[in-house]
Amino acid sequence: MSLIGQHPREQIVEQFARHVSSGKAEFFAQAGVDFIFGKREGVYVWDVDGQRRLIDCHCNGGVYNLGHRHPRVVAALKRALDELDIGNHHFISEHRALLGERLAALSPGDLNRVVFGVGGGEAIDLAIKLARAHTGRSQVISARGGYHGHTGFALAAGEDEFSLPFAPLPPGFSRVPFGDLDALEAAMGDAATAGAAAVLFETIPATLGMPIPPEDYYAGVRTLCDRHGAVMVMDEVQAGLGRCGAMWGIDTYGVVPDIIVTAKGLGGGIYPLSATIYRDHLNPFLHEHPFIHVSTCGGAEVGCYVALEVLAMLEEPAFLAHVQAMAGLFREGLAELQARHPGVLVEVRQRGLMMGLKWASEMCGPLMTVAGFHHGVLTIYANNDQSVSQLLPPLTIQEDEARQVLAALERMTTWLEGMVLGGE
Repeated sequence: MSLIGQHPREQIVEQFARHVSSGKAEFFAQAGVDFIFGKREGVYVWDVDGQRRLIDCHCNGGVYNLGHRHPRVVAALKRALDELDIGNHHFISEHRALLGERLAALSPGDLNRVVFGVGGGEAIDLAIKLARAHTGRSQVISARGGYHGHTGFALAAGEDEFSLPFAPLPPGFSRVPFGDLDALEAAMGDAATAGAAAVLFETIPATLGMPIPPEDYYAGVRTLCDRHGAVMVMDEVQAGLGRCGAMWGIDTYGVVPDIIVTAKGLGGGIYPLSATIYRDHLNPFLHEHPFIHVSTCGGAEVGCYVALEVLAMLEEPAFLAHVQAMAGLFREGLAELQARHPGVLVEVRQRGLMMGLKWASEMCGPLMTVAGFHHGVLTIYANNDQSVSQLLPPLTIQEDEARQVLAALERMTTWLEGMVLGGE
């Protein structure tokens, strides 16, 4: 018996609204989006009734970097379930040790130590806790319009839209314009007399619309952190694991941070897993207090085995070369798209296969999302800059599939152009 489509669409919506989220059900009804995830395979997802198929260019923010239900990842989980379970987070673990060693080997500089979690917000929380414990300071500086999760400290580092309803928030958090070194330096100088504990940025801030910082920006951030004794934390939950054409997005800037946070794609879309990877000099606090931060299901041993298979795929010589080739194909195709529709597509932002399409106004992003459901592409707008459509295809996308996306974007943009310019 299939697990998909056991009930009629209307019944699924009613059950979801009654027991899971009435607000989401109402939002999608008002937006005219009645898509319910059904079958999913590779770059494609189907509606629950199998009538519509979309190429997934949202990938749940990078969860599906390897596409949906990649056979190697599914097989790894099945093998793990023959012998393993979640494990016990209090004790030494063979499979956490193996995954920690592999992540350390793939990380720049002396980022050699790892704490595992379940999701990105939890991993960001640990990064902030570690920076504060190491420095003895409280100030955390992040970017305006950034996003780091919905848990305690991670929430406080993000935008007011998500955090203010839960005030009072933890003190010691401030935000600066992304890409502005002068503003960052001023904030570090104006911090508490002891200085900032941490500077926390997404390498490419997806929710802000994927602005690409200047090439020397992170070298400048590194210099400022060193000067002020602050911990440099890179949120690579979306930009890492090959998304930008290198193992880590920060690698493309040639800079070594103090902490890298990864999640989403680490579990291959099959098992939730996150990791906070940090440099040796930050280890003394956790060495002295080894039980001060725990996560019961963080680094589940079955998940560690899956993640090792994910990393093995990323390490294959052809993998990143393929990402770079597909990035080149999209770069060329999107430049042509902009040249044909300069009145609505005002900027293409790209680093590897992390892409943002900036449109002429904020109404365009939501319209393009709706258009995608009618033209075969799942793409969403950036919440903190709704004039930008996020384009995050699976890193495994093939040339013919990439060309399908570009052809669909042409149809979507033509429709959008008629909506926007036709009304002038």
